[in-house]
Amino acid sequence: MPEGIPQGGLGRSARLAGLPLAFAGRAVSGWGRTLAGADADQVSADTLARNAEQLFAVLGTLKGGAMKLGQALSVYDAMIPAEIAGPYREALATLQTSSPPMPTADVHRMLAEQLGRGWRSRFGSFDEEPVAAASLGQVHRAEWGDGREVAVKVQYPGADLALDADLRTLQRFSRLFAAIFPALDARSLVRELRERTLEEVDYRIEADRQRAFAAALGDRPGLRVPRVVASSPKVLVSEWLDGVPLREYLGGRGSEQDRDRWGHTIVETMFASPALVGMLHADPHPGNFLVLDDGDLGMIDFGAVATLPDGVPPVLVEILRLTAAEESTALTRLLRDEGFLAPGADSADVLRWVGALADPLRAERFHFTEEWIARQGERVANPTNRAYRDTGRALMFPAEYVLVMRVLSGWMNILARLDCTVSARALVERWIPGFAHPL
Repeated sequence: MPEGIPQGGLGRSARLAGLPLAFAGRAVSGWGRTLAGADADQVSADTLARNAEQLFAVLGTLKGGAMKLGQALSVYDAMIPAEIAGPYREALATLQTSSPPMPTADVHRMLAEQLGRGWRSRFGSFDEEPVAAASLGQVHRAEWGDGREVAVKVQYPGADLALDADLRTLQRFSRLFAAIFPALDARSLVRELRERTLEEVDYRIEADRQRAFAAALGDRPGLRVPRVVASSPKVLVSEWLDGVPLREYLGGRGSEQDRDRWGHTIVETMFASPALVGMLHADPHPGNFLVLDDGDLGMIDFGAVATLPDGVPPVLVEILRLTAAEESTALTRLLRDEGFLAPGADSADVLRWVGALADPLRAERFHFTEEWIARQGERVANPTNRAYRDTGRALMFPAEYVLVMRVLSGWMNILARLDCTVSARALVERWIPGFAHPL
């Protein structure tokens, strides 16, 4: 494992295990401050900020499942209330980009194990310094034997064992995340992540997915998907794409025309891929899209996908359509019939809680902004807003739909930070059969 990453299960678990005591200590301290006359809402926000900062700091020092969970949560930072976002937005961003490099000897050993002892003969050149690192492996730039520039993703030794150990530990500590996101069903999120990310340790599976995306989407206007050159269980070689991560353009950087074009490409890719590929890219963070030298977007990293052989499930399409149309009575009936709404709950409350998230589908063109998503976060994820907790608990999405909903909401957060205007409704109507008409 890379230097500085705890290798033993006990050492890794100890960092996570220390969090409940720290959280409880802050809760007692906050209670004391409130008794002393401090403003209760401010105490709550201060405690939440410190808990979040420590939580993401711990996740950021671990590989495997701990870092995977941190990355999954980090796409929602635009929805975190402004008064608590500052202390840990930097930690969230770090989870998406930072990682200690693997020792060169380990890189060579992994390449020899996976590509054969004569692995160097397959390359014209190989850069020993990694150009990128993530939760399970790191990427090196190289030249393939036929002269093509390639990206070589090499898995960290023992990453599969660390991943499984972390996810098992996180399942035991999933209640901690309620201290940061009280409306989040953390247990379901961790369970879904475990089921999905255990597949990511076999790069042959990722290679097959990447081939499918490249064949169906790789030549569409505005988008490029790198072709797979070679693969093995722990090494994946793909065509090299020259570009910078989309995150460099968040916050309104770059021209308005470019941001709108990139937003269009993201939304179309998100809704077209279930129809054209039978899969949905399920790792929504801006590091997985590159702005290429010619201004197009490159899509990378296919370890995490939602398999949708029949496209987006019709029941989710109908929920989306009714929410956008604000048809409360029909939505109530559908949610109850499908078991998505707790007994006694009213979908009118649900519409008031999350209905505005369908705003992009109520206009010919919609401007995604941080101000807009922050308003949704104020209602949906603000720990000082007690009403949203009861409403959130009334929604009970089955596990098979959780991933799709998380991907859609994650990309909305990223589009808002990109500050772009997109004809989202037209794209949904084009690629999602049934959206424009009831079932």
